[in-house]
Amino acid sequence: MKKVAVVGYAQHKILPNAGALNEVELIMPVVHKVFNDLGISQDDIGFTCSGSCDYLQGAAFAFVEGLSAIQTSPPIKESHVEMDAAWALYESMLKIKMGDADTALIYGFGKSSPGNLDSIISLQMDPYYISPLWPDRVSLAALQAQILLQQKIITHDEMMATVIEARNNAANNPNALLTDHVSEDLYQADSLISSPLRGFDCPPISDGASAMVIASEDKAFEFTDNPIWIEGIDHSIESSNLGSRDLATSPTIQNAITNLNLKNINFDVAELHTQFSHEVPFLRKLLNLTNVPTNLSGGPLVGNVMMCAGLDAIGKTFQSLVSDQSDHGIAHASSGPCLQHNMVVHLERHK
Repeated sequence: MKKVAVVGYAQHKILPNAGALNEVELIMPVVHKVFNDLGISQDDIGFTCSGSCDYLQGAAFAFVEGLSAIQTSPPIKESHVEMDAAWALYESMLKIKMGDADTALIYGFGKSSPGNLDSIISLQMDPYYISPLWPDRVSLAALQAQILLQQKIITHDEMMATVIEARNNAANNPNALLTDHVSEDLYQADSLISSPLRGFDCPPISDGASAMVIASEDKAFEFTDNPIWIEGIDHSIESSNLGSRDLATSPTIQNAITNLNLKNINFDVAELHTQFSHEVPFLRKLLNLTNVPTNLSGGPLVGNVMMCAGLDAIGKTFQSLVSDQSDHGIAHASSGPCLQHNMVVHLERHK
C-alpha cells in the first residue's frame, strides 16, 4: 500500500468568540493559506474530507455549508466525519492507500461560543443511560481526575505544572488563545469548578478552523522537499458505559502502543489532544513520554477548537518536525468523555 505524508498545514487564529464570522469565513483563510504555501489549488486535490459537529451549528447537515469555502465545481470527491478532523485525516489516508486518490485536503472547524458546550457534548453521549442525566463535560473529566489522584497515578502538582507549562509554551504559538502567565499562587487561588478541577485546569471556549494536505509518496515531493511521513496510525474506542470502564488506565492507548510498535522509539516531540490538565501527565506516563517535550504549542489548554483540536495536534507535530529537523514525533487525538476514543499517530522525517 502507498505511503502517505503530511505536506502542509494551516491553523486559524483561535478566537474566544468569532462573532459574525460564519464557518465558511473561518475555513477559507486556512484552506487558501495551505494551498498558497504549496503553490496548488483545489484542482490538485484528489479527495476532500472535513470534520465538524452539526450540534455546534444547530442544524442537520450543516457541514455541507462549509463546502462553500472550497471549489466544488466541477464536482469533487468529498466526504465528512461527524468527529474531530483527525478522523477525516484517517479516512483520507485510506483513500490514498487504496489508490483512490494521490492527494487529500482535510479541514476541521467549530464555533463553540454561540451555544452551551456542556449541553452539546451531553447530546453526543450514550442516548439511553448517560445523555438523559445531562452530565457536563467538566464533571465527567473531574471524575477521571479524582480517580487518577486517589490511585496516585498523577499528583496535584503535576496538574498545576501542566497548566503553567501550557501557558509558557503558548507564548511561542501565534495562534494560541490564552497566553497570560500563570503562577503557582494564581493557580492555587483559582476556584474549583468540579473538584479537583479548577478553572485553569479546563480548556477555554474556542472558535476556529484548521486545514491539512496529505499526499502519496508518488506526489509528496512535488509539493515539498521535506514531507513528514505518517509511519503509523491507530485508533480504537472504549465502552460508552462509564461504569464498565477502568478510568485509571486506557486500553485504547495501550493497544496503539502495541499495534504501532512504539515502545522502542525515542520521540523528539509530542502533541497530545488533552483538554484537561490531568490528562497530560496521565497520557505521558502511558505513552512513556516523561522526558519528551510535550505540547510545545500549549495544547488545548490554551485554545481548544472543537472538531479540529485533534487535527491540530497532528499539524503541530508536523510543524515541529519540519522546523526543528527532528526525526520522530507522536501525535494524539481523542473523542468522547474521559478519553473514550483515542488515535495515536507516529510521524517521521526521513533524512
